[in-house]
Amino acid sequence: MLRGFYTAASGMLTQQRRTELLTNNMSNANTTGYKADQMSVRSFPEMLISNIGGKTVPTENKLSMPSLSPVGGLSTGAYVQEANPLFTQGTLEETQLNTDISLVDENPINEETGRQGSVFFTVQDGDGAIRYTRNGSFTLDGQGYLTTPSGHYVLNENNEKIKLDSDQFTVAENGVILEGNVQTARMGIGYSDDPSLQLMKDGEGLYKAVNDGDLPSAYAAANVGFSTKQGFLEGSNVDQSRTMTEMMSAYRSFEASQKVLQAYDKSLDKTVNEVGRL
Repeated sequence: MLRGFYTAASGMLTQQRRTELLTNNMSNANTTGYKADQMSVRSFPEMLISNIGGKTVPTENKLSMPSLSPVGGLSTGAYVQEANPLFTQGTLEETQLNTDISLVDENPINEETGRQGSVFFTVQDGDGAIRYTRNGSFTLDGQGYLTTPSGHYVLNENNEKIKLDSDQFTVAENGVILEGNVQTARMGIGYSDDPSLQLMKDGEGLYKAVNDGDLPSAYAAANVGFSTKQGFLEGSNVDQSRTMTEMMSAYRSFEASQKVLQAYDKSLDKTVNEVGRL
């Protein structure tokens, strides 16, 4: 009986976490460069239930021999294995601001893994560590450094801060920054051939490499296709219609597990308070 409690409760917890993840995706549907999270749900190993009985051997001492009669399998519940961002290209929105820059992935899908590589702006967080982002809504601080909305420095291809004279600059499709006709810098752009495995979220639209390593430069990586577009921002890749449908599905699954739990509770109540009197 208690096994049923555990199975139903694990289903409720799983659907609650799924609802929280989907709600967070919906709340960031208009966040620049946001990548929707996807959840992987797995079930615990099934248990084989057997009926333990005994057979009496027709001897003088009437020996009893144990016997097992298979009843069937029993699921022991579900759990959330992991949640990873979906690194597909978001839609581009034109802003006509010089400090707004977007990245466009032009990499083919890897036939072996079924995933597409992606490129990222290289930035420096408050602790001086290298981080990556797809949010190209940049600005110039009081000293002329190119920064993210959170105040993190945007880096060039040599991991150095980018300092500009004004916001009247031009970014070519190959990432080169020009002031007038003079090349000032080239934007630092990292490349990951499998970002779902190599990157993890670090808050404020930033990602960090697993084990705190650095991504290779997209300029040096072989067969990497990308371009930069000035005056555009990459929108969120959240599919709002699909997310709403999945939220309703998660709610109904939670409600079904809740009713199963209530049914077990009523059965246990009857067993203790009514059957126990006999």
